[in-house]
Amino acid sequence: MVILPGNSGQFRQHYFEGAPDVIVETLGPSNRNTDRLTKYEEYEAAGVQEYWMIDPDRQYAEFLQLDESGVYRVVFSGSEGVYRSRVLNGLWLEARWLWERPPVWDVLKQWGLAR
Repeated sequence: MVILPGNSGQFRQHYFEGAPDVIVETLGPSNRNTDRLTKYEEYEAAGVQEYWMIDPDRQYAEFLQLDESGVYRVVFSGSEGVYRSRVLNGLWLEARWLWERPPVWDVLKQWGLAR
């Protein structure tokens, strides 16, 4: 989960009270339905701006963003291609990186953060 500095929620001793800005779930056989149905609805109702569902077994990712009416819309899905975050300003990633796991240095170079 990502909580940005401007978020109006509050940190408590053992939890965050409020909606995180981004939640990333790794799907697997034991949690696939929960993350796709129950958590999806809970995060949408709470106002989590971006919900990323990563399924390494199927090499498939879905990136959802809340629209103006507070409803999730799939803005990217698949195994290849580039996702650009609306919430994490300037962050983009190639979906294949989630399965191929390239060296961090190579990713930093593509982001322009290393030579």
